Amino acid sequence: MKDGEPALYPEEDQAIKCVRCGFCLDVCPTFRLTGNEAESPRGRIALIRGIGEGQLTLDLGALNHLDRCLGCRACEPACPSGVPFGSILGSFRARTVSGDQRPPAQQMARKALLGVLTRPKLLRGALNAAHALEYLGLELDEIPHWMGDLLGAGDGARVALPAAKATGQRPLPPFTAAKPPRRYTVVMLTGCVMPVLFPRINEATVRVLQWAGCDVIVPRNEGCCGGLHLHAGYREDAKEMARRLLDTLRPYRFDAFIINSAGCGSTVKEYGELLKDDPRYQAEAEALASKARDVIEFLDAVGIPDFPGRYDHVVAYHEACHLVHAQRISAAPRRLLQRIPGLKLVDLEEADVCCGSAGVYSFLQPENARALLERKVANVLATGAEVLAAGNPGCLAWIGRGLRDHGCTIELLHPVEILASALDGEAPPAAEH
Repeated sequence: MKDGEPALYPEEDQAIKCVRCGFCLDVCPTFRLTGNEAESPRGRIALIRGIGEGQLTLDLGALNHLDRCLGCRACEPACPSGVPFGSILGSFRARTVSGDQRPPAQQMARKALLGVLTRPKLLRGALNAAHALEYLGLELDEIPHWMGDLLGAGDGARVALPAAKATGQRPLPPFTAAKPPRRYTVVMLTGCVMPVLFPRINEATVRVLQWAGCDVIVPRNEGCCGGLHLHAGYREDAKEMARRLLDTLRPYRFDAFIINSAGCGSTVKEYGELLKDDPRYQAEAEALASKARDVIEFLDAVGIPDFPGRYDHVVAYHEACHLVHAQRISAAPRRLLQRIPGLKLVDLEEADVCCGSAGVYSFLQPENARALLERKVANVLATGAEVLAAGNPGCLAWIGRGLRDHGCTIELLHPVEILASALDGEAPPAAEH
Protein backbone atom coordinates (compact mmCIF):
# COMPACT_ATOMS: atom_id res chain seq x y z
CA MET A 1 0.00 0.00 0.00
CA LYS A 2 1.42 3.39 -1.01
CA ASP A 3 1.25 6.46 1.21
CA GLY A 4 -2.11 8.17 0.91
CA GLU A 5 -3.85 5.16 -0.59
CA PRO A 6 -6.78 3.71 1.36
CA ALA A 7 -6.38 0.23 2.80
CA LEU A 8 -7.98 -2.52 0.75
CA TYR A 9 -9.14 -4.26 3.90
CA PRO A 10 -8.99 -3.39 7.61
CA GLU A 11 -6.00 -5.62 8.41
CA GLU A 12 -3.80 -4.40 5.52
CA ASP A 13 -1.67 -1.91 7.47
CA GLN A 14 -0.71 -4.62 9.95
CA ALA A 15 -0.57 -7.62 7.63
CA ILE A 16 1.95 -6.07 5.22
CA LYS A 17 4.50 -6.03 8.06
CA CYS A 18 4.89 -9.80 7.61
CA VAL A 19 8.06 -10.44 5.58
CA ARG A 20 7.59 -14.24 5.59
CA CYS A 21 10.84 -14.80 7.49
CA GLY A 22 9.51 -17.99 9.11
CA PHE A 23 10.47 -17.24 12.73
CA CYS A 24 6.84 -17.90 13.66
CA LEU A 25 6.79 -21.45 12.32
CA ASP A 26 8.65 -23.20 15.13
CA VAL A 27 6.56 -21.58 17.89
CA CYS A 28 3.16 -22.13 16.25
CA PRO A 29 1.41 -25.15 17.83
CA THR A 30 -0.77 -25.93 14.81
CA PHE A 31 2.17 -25.79 12.40
CA ARG A 32 4.08 -28.12 14.72
CA LEU A 33 1.18 -30.56 14.57
CA THR A 34 0.62 -30.48 10.82
CA GLY A 35 3.68 -29.06 9.06
CA ASN A 36 1.15 -27.31 6.79
CA GLU A 37 2.07 -23.77 5.74
CA ALA A 38 -1.59 -22.77 5.80
CA GLU A 39 -1.65 -23.74 9.49
CA SER A 40 1.11 -21.23 10.35
CA PRO A 41 0.88 -17.52 11.22
CA ARG A 42 2.52 -16.39 7.99
CA GLY A 43 0.32 -18.77 6.00
CA ARG A 44 -2.81 -17.43 7.65
CA ILE A 45 -1.68 -13.86 7.05
CA ALA A 46 -1.17 -14.75 3.37
CA LEU A 47 -4.73 -16.11 3.30
CA ILE A 48 -6.13 -12.97 4.91
CA ARG A 49 -4.20 -10.76 2.49
CA GLY A 50 -5.29 -12.83 -0.50
CA ILE A 51 -8.92 -12.65 0.54
CA GLY A 52 -8.73 -8.94 1.35
CA GLU A 53 -7.11 -8.14 -2.00
CA GLY A 54 -9.63 -10.25 -3.92
CA GLN A 55 -7.10 -12.85 -5.07
CA LEU A 56 -8.66 -15.64 -2.97
CA THR A 57 -12.22 -16.53 -2.10
CA LEU A 58 -13.37 -16.78 1.49
CA ASP A 59 -14.77 -20.29 1.32
CA LEU A 60 -15.03 -22.98 3.99
CA GLY A 61 -11.58 -24.30 3.12
CA ALA A 62 -9.87 -20.98 3.84
CA LEU A 63 -12.08 -20.37 6.85
CA ASN A 64 -11.13 -23.74 8.34
CA HIS A 65 -7.43 -22.86 8.24
CA LEU A 66 -8.18 -19.66 10.12
CA ASP A 67 -10.55 -21.41 12.53
CA ARG A 68 -7.81 -23.86 13.48
CA CYS A 69 -5.66 -21.04 14.84
CA LEU A 70 -5.63 -21.22 18.63
CA GLY A 71 -5.17 -17.48 19.02
CA CYS A 72 -2.35 -18.29 21.47
CA ARG A 73 -0.21 -15.43 20.08
CA ALA A 74 3.04 -17.36 20.51
CA CYS A 75 4.07 -15.92 17.14
CA GLU A 76 4.03 -12.33 18.39
CA PRO A 77 7.11 -12.42 20.68
CA ALA A 78 8.95 -14.46 18.04
CA CYS A 79 8.27 -12.00 15.19
CA PRO A 80 11.20 -9.63 14.46
CA SER A 81 8.87 -7.36 12.47
CA GLY A 82 6.41 -6.92 15.32
CA VAL A 83 3.41 -8.26 13.41
CA PRO A 84 0.38 -8.05 15.76
CA PHE A 85 -1.09 -11.36 14.67
CA GLY A 86 -3.73 -11.45 17.40
CA SER A 87 -5.12 -8.12 16.24
CA ILE A 88 -5.08 -9.19 12.58
CA LEU A 89 -6.87 -12.45 13.32
CA GLY A 90 -9.36 -10.79 15.67
CA SER A 91 -10.26 -8.13 13.13
CA PHE A 92 -10.69 -10.70 10.37
CA ARG A 93 -12.82 -12.99 12.53
CA ALA A 94 -15.01 -10.05 13.49
CA ARG A 95 -15.80 -9.55 9.80
CA THR A 96 -16.58 -13.21 9.15
CA VAL A 97 -18.68 -14.31 12.13
CA SER A 98 -21.76 -12.70 10.63
CA GLY A 99 -21.05 -13.81 7.07
CA ASP A 100 -22.81 -16.52 5.10
CA GLN A 101 -19.89 -18.96 4.93
CA ARG A 102 -21.26 -20.97 7.85
CA PRO A 103 -24.73 -22.52 8.09
CA PRO A 104 -27.08 -20.37 10.21
CA ALA A 105 -27.57 -23.22 12.70
CA GLN A 106 -23.83 -23.39 13.27
CA GLN A 107 -23.65 -19.66 13.85
CA MET A 108 -26.44 -19.89 16.40
CA ALA A 109 -24.88 -22.88 18.15
CA ARG A 110 -21.52 -21.15 18.53
CA LYS A 111 -23.15 -18.01 19.88
CA ALA A 112 -25.20 -20.11 22.31
CA LEU A 113 -22.06 -21.87 23.55
CA LEU A 114 -20.46 -18.53 24.33
CA GLY A 115 -23.66 -17.41 26.04
CA VAL A 116 -23.61 -20.38 28.38
CA LEU A 117 -19.90 -20.11 29.21
CA THR A 118 -20.10 -16.41 30.05
CA ARG A 119 -23.20 -16.55 32.27
CA PRO A 120 -22.40 -18.26 35.57
CA LYS A 121 -26.01 -19.25 36.30
CA LEU A 122 -26.42 -20.89 32.89
CA LEU A 123 -23.02 -22.58 33.12
CA ARG A 124 -23.77 -23.91 36.57
CA GLY A 125 -27.16 -25.17 35.42
CA ALA A 126 -25.70 -26.89 32.36
CA LEU A 127 -23.00 -28.60 34.42
CA ASN A 128 -25.46 -29.65 37.10
CA ALA A 129 -27.72 -31.14 34.43
CA ALA A 130 -24.78 -33.07 32.98
CA HIS A 131 -23.88 -34.40 36.42
CA ALA A 132 -27.48 -35.44 37.03
CA LEU A 133 -27.41 -37.49 33.83
CA GLU A 134 -24.09 -39.03 34.91
CA TYR A 135 -25.74 -40.00 38.19
CA LEU A 136 -28.36 -41.85 36.16
CA GLY A 137 -25.61 -43.78 34.40
CA LEU A 138 -25.26 -41.71 31.25
CA GLU A 139 -21.62 -40.79 30.61
CA LEU A 140 -21.24 -37.23 29.41
CA ASP A 141 -17.44 -37.04 29.32
CA GLU A 142 -17.88 -36.18 25.66
CA ILE A 143 -20.38 -34.07 23.79
CA PRO A 144 -22.60 -36.21 21.52
CA HIS A 145 -21.85 -36.41 17.79
CA TRP A 146 -24.80 -34.28 16.78
CA MET A 147 -23.70 -31.41 19.00
CA GLY A 148 -20.17 -31.55 17.63
CA ASP A 149 -21.57 -31.45 14.12
CA LEU A 150 -23.81 -28.50 15.00
CA LEU A 151 -20.86 -26.53 16.35
CA GLY A 152 -18.89 -27.24 13.20
CA ALA A 153 -16.32 -29.34 15.06
CA GLY A 154 -15.95 -31.81 12.23
CA ASP A 155 -17.77 -34.75 10.78
CA GLY A 156 -19.01 -36.82 13.70
CA ALA A 157 -16.45 -35.30 16.06
CA ARG A 158 -16.75 -36.15 19.73
CA VAL A 159 -15.75 -33.14 21.79
CA ALA A 160 -14.16 -33.91 25.16
CA LEU A 161 -15.43 -31.89 28.10
CA PRO A 162 -13.05 -30.39 30.69
CA ALA A 163 -12.60 -32.27 33.95
CA ALA A 164 -13.65 -29.46 36.29
CA LYS A 165 -17.14 -29.56 37.75
CA ALA A 166 -19.36 -26.87 39.20
CA THR A 167 -18.72 -26.39 42.90
CA GLY A 168 -20.50 -24.59 45.69
CA GLN A 169 -20.05 -20.84 45.55
CA ARG A 170 -19.81 -18.59 48.56
CA PRO A 171 -20.19 -14.95 47.51
CA LEU A 172 -17.06 -12.96 48.16
CA PRO A 173 -17.49 -10.05 50.58
CA PRO A 174 -17.88 -6.71 48.79
CA PHE A 175 -15.01 -5.31 50.87
CA THR A 176 -12.11 -6.99 52.63
CA ALA A 177 -9.84 -4.79 54.72
CA ALA A 178 -6.08 -5.02 54.31
CA LYS A 179 -3.91 -6.46 57.00
CA PRO A 180 -1.72 -3.66 58.35
CA PRO A 181 0.10 -1.86 57.03
CA ARG A 182 -2.44 -0.93 54.37
CA ARG A 183 -0.75 0.00 51.08
CA TYR A 184 -3.25 -0.19 48.21
CA THR A 185 -6.91 -0.31 47.31
CA VAL A 186 -7.69 -2.79 44.54
CA VAL A 187 -10.80 -3.93 42.69
CA MET A 188 -10.95 -7.59 41.73
CA LEU A 189 -12.58 -9.18 38.68
CA THR A 190 -14.29 -12.40 39.74
CA GLY A 191 -14.95 -13.57 36.17
CA CYS A 192 -17.54 -15.88 34.60
CA VAL A 193 -16.01 -19.35 34.71
CA MET A 194 -13.94 -18.90 37.86
CA PRO A 195 -16.85 -18.59 40.35
CA VAL A 196 -18.45 -21.75 38.94
CA LEU A 197 -15.48 -24.07 38.43
CA PHE A 198 -12.81 -22.61 40.72
CA PRO A 199 -14.30 -20.37 43.44
CA ARG A 200 -11.38 -21.35 45.66
CA ILE A 201 -9.07 -19.36 43.35
CA ASN A 202 -11.07 -16.19 43.89
CA GLU A 203 -11.05 -16.80 47.63
CA ALA A 204 -7.28 -17.34 47.62
CA THR A 205 -6.82 -14.17 45.56
CA VAL A 206 -8.66 -12.05 48.13
CA ARG A 207 -6.74 -13.64 50.98
CA VAL A 208 -3.30 -13.08 49.46
CA LEU A 209 -4.10 -9.51 48.44
CA GLN A 210 -5.34 -8.78 51.95
CA TRP A 211 -2.11 -10.22 53.40
CA ALA A 212 -0.09 -8.07 51.00
CA GLY A 213 -1.66 -4.90 52.43
CA CYS A 214 -4.55 -4.36 50.02
CA ASP A 215 -8.12 -3.31 50.68
CA VAL A 216 -10.02 -5.54 48.25
CA ILE A 217 -13.25 -4.40 46.61
CA VAL A 218 -15.46 -6.93 44.79
CA PRO A 219 -18.28 -5.08 43.01
CA ARG A 220 -21.54 -6.91 42.55
CA ASN A 221 -22.69 -7.74 39.03
CA GLU A 222 -19.37 -7.11 37.31
CA GLY A 223 -20.42 -9.40 34.48
CA CYS A 224 -18.21 -10.75 31.70
CA CYS A 225 -15.15 -8.85 30.47
CA GLY A 226 -15.86 -9.97 26.89
CA GLY A 227 -12.73 -12.07 26.47
CA LEU A 228 -14.28 -15.24 25.08
CA HIS A 229 -16.44 -13.31 22.65
CA LEU A 230 -13.54 -11.13 21.52
CA HIS A 231 -11.22 -14.07 20.88
CA ALA A 232 -13.99 -15.87 18.95
CA GLY A 233 -14.58 -12.86 16.69
CA TYR A 234 -17.73 -11.43 18.28
CA ARG A 235 -16.18 -8.01 18.65
CA GLU A 236 -19.39 -5.99 19.00
CA ASP A 237 -20.60 -8.25 21.81
CA ALA A 238 -17.23 -7.87 23.51
CA LYS A 239 -17.48 -4.10 23.24
CA GLU A 240 -20.88 -4.10 24.90
CA MET A 241 -19.58 -6.28 27.74
CA ALA A 242 -16.62 -3.95 28.18
CA ARG A 243 -18.95 -0.96 28.41
CA ARG A 244 -21.06 -2.69 31.06
CA LEU A 245 -17.97 -3.47 33.11
CA LEU A 246 -16.79 0.13 32.85
CA ASP A 247 -20.21 1.33 33.98
CA THR A 248 -20.05 -0.98 36.99
CA LEU A 249 -16.59 0.23 38.01
CA ARG A 250 -17.28 3.95 37.57
CA PRO A 251 -18.18 4.66 41.25
CA TYR A 252 -14.96 3.12 42.61
CA ARG A 253 -11.53 4.62 43.15
CA PHE A 254 -8.67 2.14 43.17
CA ASP A 255 -4.98 1.70 42.50
CA ALA A 256 -5.18 -1.51 40.46
CA PHE A 257 -7.74 -3.74 38.79
CA ILE A 258 -6.75 -7.28 39.72
CA ILE A 259 -7.44 -10.23 37.42
CA ASN A 260 -6.60 -13.89 38.06
CA SER A 261 -7.53 -15.28 34.63
CA ALA A 262 -4.99 -14.89 31.82
CA GLY A 263 -7.57 -14.57 29.05
CA CYS A 264 -9.52 -11.91 30.94
CA GLY A 265 -6.33 -10.03 31.78
CA SER A 266 -5.17 -9.78 28.19
CA THR A 267 -8.63 -8.59 27.14
CA VAL A 268 -8.97 -5.82 29.73
CA LYS A 269 -5.43 -4.62 29.03
CA GLU A 270 -6.53 -4.09 25.41
CA TYR A 271 -9.74 -2.21 26.23
CA GLY A 272 -8.20 1.01 24.96
CA GLU A 273 -7.80 -0.50 21.51
CA LEU A 274 -11.18 -2.25 21.65
CA LEU A 275 -13.08 0.98 22.39
CA LYS A 276 -10.80 3.42 20.58
CA ASP A 277 -13.65 4.59 18.33
CA ASP A 278 -16.13 5.10 21.17
CA PRO A 279 -15.90 8.74 22.30
CA ARG A 280 -17.96 8.10 25.41
CA TYR A 281 -15.90 5.19 26.74
CA GLN A 282 -12.46 5.57 25.17
CA ALA A 283 -10.83 7.49 28.03
CA GLU A 284 -12.32 5.21 30.69
CA ALA A 285 -11.27 2.13 28.72
CA GLU A 286 -7.69 3.36 28.46
CA ALA A 287 -7.63 4.24 32.17
CA LEU A 288 -8.86 0.81 33.20
CA ALA A 289 -6.42 -0.91 30.82
CA SER A 290 -3.56 1.00 32.44
CA LYS A 291 -4.61 -0.24 35.88
CA ALA A 292 -5.30 -3.86 34.90
CA ARG A 293 -2.85 -6.29 36.50
CA ASP A 294 -2.65 -10.04 36.71
CA VAL A 295 -2.67 -10.91 40.40
CA ILE A 296 0.78 -12.50 40.26
CA GLU A 297 2.17 -9.63 38.19
CA PHE A 298 0.84 -7.18 40.79
CA LEU A 299 2.17 -9.04 43.83
CA ASP A 300 5.58 -9.42 42.25
CA ALA A 301 5.72 -5.72 41.38
CA VAL A 302 4.60 -4.27 44.74
CA GLY A 303 6.53 -6.73 46.87
CA ILE A 304 5.20 -9.01 49.58
CA PRO A 305 6.44 -10.07 53.03
CA ASP A 306 8.24 -13.34 53.62
CA PHE A 307 5.88 -16.29 53.79
CA PRO A 308 5.10 -17.42 57.35
CA GLY A 309 4.38 -21.02 56.31
CA ARG A 310 5.77 -23.75 54.09
CA TYR A 311 4.67 -25.64 51.00
CA ASP A 312 6.62 -28.89 50.83
CA HIS A 313 5.74 -30.02 47.32
CA VAL A 314 7.34 -30.38 43.91
CA VAL A 315 5.68 -27.93 41.52
CA ALA A 316 5.79 -27.51 37.73
CA TYR A 317 4.53 -24.34 36.09
CA HIS A 318 2.53 -24.23 32.84
CA GLU A 319 2.50 -20.83 31.12
CA ALA A 320 -1.00 -19.86 30.02
CA CYS A 321 -0.83 -18.41 26.49
CA HIS A 322 -2.59 -15.14 27.23
CA LEU A 323 -0.30 -14.60 30.21
CA VAL A 324 3.07 -15.36 28.63
CA HIS A 325 2.47 -14.31 25.00
CA ALA A 326 -0.24 -11.64 25.18
CA GLN A 327 0.75 -10.07 28.52
CA ARG A 328 4.45 -11.08 28.39
CA ILE A 329 4.37 -12.28 32.02
CA SER A 330 6.71 -15.22 32.54
CA ALA A 331 9.29 -14.64 35.27
CA ALA A 332 6.97 -13.19 37.95
CA PRO A 333 5.09 -16.43 38.79
CA ARG A 334 8.34 -18.35 39.08
CA ARG A 335 9.92 -15.67 41.26
CA LEU A 336 7.05 -15.75 43.74
CA LEU A 337 6.81 -19.54 43.81
CA GLN A 338 10.53 -19.87 44.42
CA ARG A 339 10.24 -17.63 47.47
CA ILE A 340 8.00 -20.13 49.27
CA PRO A 341 9.85 -22.23 51.86
CA GLY A 342 9.84 -25.93 51.04
CA LEU A 343 8.60 -25.55 47.45
CA LYS A 344 10.71 -27.16 44.73
CA LEU A 345 10.04 -25.73 41.27
CA VAL A 346 10.91 -28.06 38.40
CA ASP A 347 11.13 -27.30 34.70
CA LEU A 348 8.27 -28.24 32.38
CA GLU A 349 9.26 -28.96 28.79
CA GLU A 350 7.37 -26.71 26.35
CA ALA A 351 5.87 -24.84 29.29
CA ASP A 352 4.80 -21.99 27.01
CA VAL A 353 3.13 -24.16 24.34
CA CYS A 354 -0.68 -24.09 24.29
CA CYS A 355 -2.49 -26.96 26.01
CA GLY A 356 -5.34 -26.85 23.47
CA SER A 357 -8.00 -25.26 25.66
CA ALA A 358 -7.84 -21.78 24.09
CA GLY A 359 -11.26 -20.45 25.06
CA VAL A 360 -13.81 -22.48 23.09
CA TYR A 361 -11.18 -24.13 20.87
CA SER A 362 -11.47 -27.53 22.57
CA PHE A 363 -15.17 -27.54 21.61
CA LEU A 364 -14.69 -26.34 18.04
CA GLN A 365 -11.42 -28.05 17.08
CA PRO A 366 -11.38 -31.23 19.17
CA GLU A 367 -8.80 -33.13 17.13
CA ASN A 368 -6.11 -30.47 17.43
CA ALA A 369 -7.10 -29.72 21.02
CA ARG A 370 -6.75 -33.37 22.01
CA ALA A 371 -3.37 -33.70 20.25
CA LEU A 372 -2.03 -30.67 22.08
CA LEU A 373 -3.47 -31.92 25.36
CA GLU A 374 -1.76 -35.30 25.01
CA ARG A 375 1.55 -33.56 24.32
CA LYS A 376 1.11 -31.31 27.35
CA VAL A 377 0.18 -34.21 29.64
CA ALA A 378 3.24 -36.20 28.53
CA ASN A 379 5.46 -33.26 29.39
CA VAL A 380 3.75 -32.78 32.76
CA LEU A 381 4.14 -36.45 33.69
CA ALA A 382 7.84 -36.30 32.77
CA THR A 383 8.47 -33.64 35.44
CA GLY A 384 7.65 -35.90 38.38
CA ALA A 385 5.79 -32.97 39.92
CA GLU A 386 3.11 -33.36 42.56
CA VAL A 387 1.44 -30.08 41.59
CA LEU A 388 0.95 -28.27 38.28
CA ALA A 389 0.40 -24.52 38.54
CA ALA A 390 -1.30 -22.48 35.80
CA GLY A 391 -2.76 -18.98 35.75
CA ASN A 392 -5.90 -19.59 33.70
CA PRO A 393 -9.08 -21.55 34.48
CA GLY A 394 -9.35 -22.97 30.96
CA CYS A 395 -5.87 -24.47 31.24
CA LEU A 396 -6.61 -25.92 34.68
CA ALA A 397 -9.85 -27.54 33.51
CA TRP A 398 -8.50 -28.86 30.21
CA ILE A 399 -5.16 -30.20 31.48
CA GLY A 400 -7.10 -31.67 34.40
CA ARG A 401 -9.17 -33.59 31.85
CA GLY A 402 -6.02 -35.00 30.27
CA LEU A 403 -4.43 -35.99 33.56
CA ARG A 404 -7.65 -37.64 34.71
CA ASP A 405 -7.81 -39.66 31.50
CA HIS A 406 -4.31 -40.92 32.27
CA GLY A 407 -5.26 -41.88 35.83
CA CYS A 408 -2.89 -39.26 37.21
CA THR A 409 -3.40 -37.61 40.60
CA ILE A 410 -1.26 -34.52 40.05
CA GLU A 411 -3.02 -31.59 41.69
CA LEU A 412 -3.80 -28.54 39.53
CA LEU A 413 -3.67 -25.16 41.22
CA HIS A 414 -3.50 -21.50 40.35
CA PRO A 415 -0.22 -19.96 41.61
CA VAL A 416 -2.18 -17.70 43.94
CA GLU A 417 -3.62 -20.79 45.65
CA ILE A 418 -0.10 -21.99 46.39
CA LEU A 419 0.78 -18.56 47.79
CA ALA A 420 -2.31 -18.73 50.01
CA SER A 421 -1.30 -22.19 51.26
CA ALA A 422 2.06 -20.78 52.33
CA LEU A 423 0.27 -18.28 54.58
CA ASP A 424 -1.12 -20.98 56.84
CA GLY A 425 1.90 -20.71 59.11
CA GLU A 426 0.52 -17.50 60.58
CA ALA A 427 -2.48 -19.30 62.17
CA PRO A 428 -1.09 -21.91 64.64
CA PRO A 429 1.71 -20.99 67.09
CA ALA A 430 5.18 -22.20 66.08
CA ALA A 431 5.40 -24.54 69.08
CA GLU A 432 2.45 -26.59 67.84
CA HIS A 433 3.93 -27.41 64.41
